[in-house]
Amino acid sequence: MLRRYPGVGEPLACEPITKGLLNHGYRVSTTSGSYFLKHHLDKKHLDDTSGERAAIVRQHRATQRLQSLGVPVVPPLTDTRGDTVTMIGERCYALHPWVEGLHRVGAQLTLAQSRRLGTLLGTVHTGLEQVMAPRDGPPRASPPARPGHRSPDAADTFALIDDLLAAARGQDGRDTPRDAFDELAVHRLVERRALLEQHAHRRPPTPEGPATGWVHGDFHPLNLLYRGADPVAIVDWDRLDVQPRAEEAVRAAAIFFVRPAGELDLAKVRAYARAYRRAAGAGAGELAAAVHRVWWERLNDFWILRWRYRLDDRRADPQFPAVSALAVWWTREYEAVCAAFTE
Repeated sequence: MLRRYPGVGEPLACEPITKGLLNHGYRVSTTSGSYFLKHHLDKKHLDDTSGERAAIVRQHRATQRLQSLGVPVVPPLTDTRGDTVTMIGERCYALHPWVEGLHRVGAQLTLAQSRRLGTLLGTVHTGLEQVMAPRDGPPRASPPARPGHRSPDAADTFALIDDLLAAARGQDGRDTPRDAFDELAVHRLVERRALLEQHAHRRPPTPEGPATGWVHGDFHPLNLLYRGADPVAIVDWDRLDVQPRAEEAVRAAAIFFVRPAGELDLAKVRAYARAYRRAAGAGAGELAAAVHRVWWERLNDFWILRWRYRLDDRRADPQFPAVSALAVWWTREYEAVCAAFTE
């Protein structure tokens, strides 16, 4: 594959990257330096490789244009044919420059760095609004219309809880020894069912407003590299899509600023959210609606348990204690969380 890229040198070593839950990545060392080789695995449910390739090319062009605006991204290298995607059989690969940096969670960020994080995400959203406009013809004033995304239905969640409870209690016919994780899962599932019964009337309506735009789609600590105090690279643009912008801001904060016990660091959330609103031009009402939808989403979400009990995939298990506690804490402190994002 390296022969397709001019000037990258001869291969010396290829080491798999162990962080991250999706995609395969490798650090490739050559006689001219280091590179990141990405094997795109997340096909977004596309049935043909040509559709997959087109989606990846769109991501690559977006990062190239964002870089021209000064956004810290790492566009892929171009091969001898001018392409950024290499197809080997039905597999898609891309080669990027290697960027030295560290991942930082919210506990490692100061208030000033939290503000900088909010400004960065706001800049990404406004930058995408510019670069995703079509190059041919007049600029598009807004993203393509999408039907409003319906919020989860509690009735469906109750059925899912029953299935997951059976699995966590060892009643699903599997011959798997139960452990402390299963006990915690049972406790959280029973607790969440009671919360949903209490708050089922608060299901958000389908959004009708225009507050959507192109978003990164997966903005969290493992997709942001720091060098010292400064972010130097936003990576993994596989989920680039049109979605409610403010919901991405709220979801990101719920990942960056969650503490091990499942509480949000509201002081840092407030600093981050104020900076995001200024940079993105987002109003308090937009953020309040996003807080409500993401809260409801978290209340109905059991993706870690689905991975464990339906897919027998335990890679996300370490995240479960904080994630599951956050939904409970957020429900109890709903007004304080909303105020942190909107004041």
